[in-house]
Amino acid sequence: MQDAMLIVNPTAGAGRTAKKWPYIKQLLKHFGLRFEHGITEAPGHAIELAKSAVGRGYKLVVSVGGDGTINEIVNGIYATGEIKDVELGIIGTGTGSDYIRTIGVSRHYQESCHHLMNPVKMSVDLGMVESLDDKGHTDKRIFANFAGLGFDAEVVRATTNKYKSLGGKPAYLMGLFSTFATYKNHDIHLSLDGQKEDKKICTVVMSNGKYGGGSMLIAPNADPSDGLFDVLIIGDISKSDLLRSLPRIYRGTHLTHPKVSLKRAKIVEIYSDGEMSIQADGELIGEAPARFSVLPSALNILV
Repeated sequence: MQDAMLIVNPTAGAGRTAKKWPYIKQLLKHFGLRFEHGITEAPGHAIELAKSAVGRGYKLVVSVGGDGTINEIVNGIYATGEIKDVELGIIGTGTGSDYIRTIGVSRHYQESCHHLMNPVKMSVDLGMVESLDDKGHTDKRIFANFAGLGFDAEVVRATTNKYKSLGGKPAYLMGLFSTFATYKNHDIHLSLDGQKEDKKICTVVMSNGKYGGGSMLIAPNADPSDGLFDVLIIGDISKSDLLRSLPRIYRGTHLTHPKVSLKRAKIVEIYSDGEMSIQADGELIGEAPARFSVLPSALNILV
């Protein structure tokens, strides 16, 4: 087993990662893994730690945290231009752990530590979103699991700012219910691989993985290695109808709703007549207009 750099986000999982880390460290030493580790100190720090790890020659970088930690590490590795030469390992200790549900990494850190010593490598797609930052400049961001805009992103805003300490499904549900009060559907111009249409929507989500929002089965048939986004479009649905339909999203049966559609595309472009925030892997990143594109088989990941 090659030497590894572990990047640990102690605030992941509503701070529970800080409590688990001493046990994870001892377990990996017991298994015989040779590793160094870095502790994140603020949002965005995992990006810099990942860049540094690759620059120092590490070919195995391990995320110890949640979906947001994975997102930052992947962005850091991608920024070096050496992503094809680096493998990502994951010890999931986050709030939602949505991405690892799809790729098959255990949500129990003892098992994921054990599997890290005898891994199977798979190549997975990544997504890139190009959008406007708070200064009006175009920004590029990589995402592993999913990205979205509209109601989806506003729920992320509420969850992150108000309820993240609740963890997992409770945090997301509180964010969702608080967003109901003020959210209004948007008129957008949508292009899927060049096929254009104007729609009024509640939300649009581009998925590589199946799950999002703390175990919601958003894209039940998504394949993270097929070179395509599963694009979930929830149209001009009323708030009461959306609320009634919420349990169906957790079961993955929402696709039969007449105002819900799922399409597949490599490139998605969205223009809005009003301000619309964008989230990527549960992190707010910018505003529409936005362009989402698949990077096929861009990441080597250990499961």
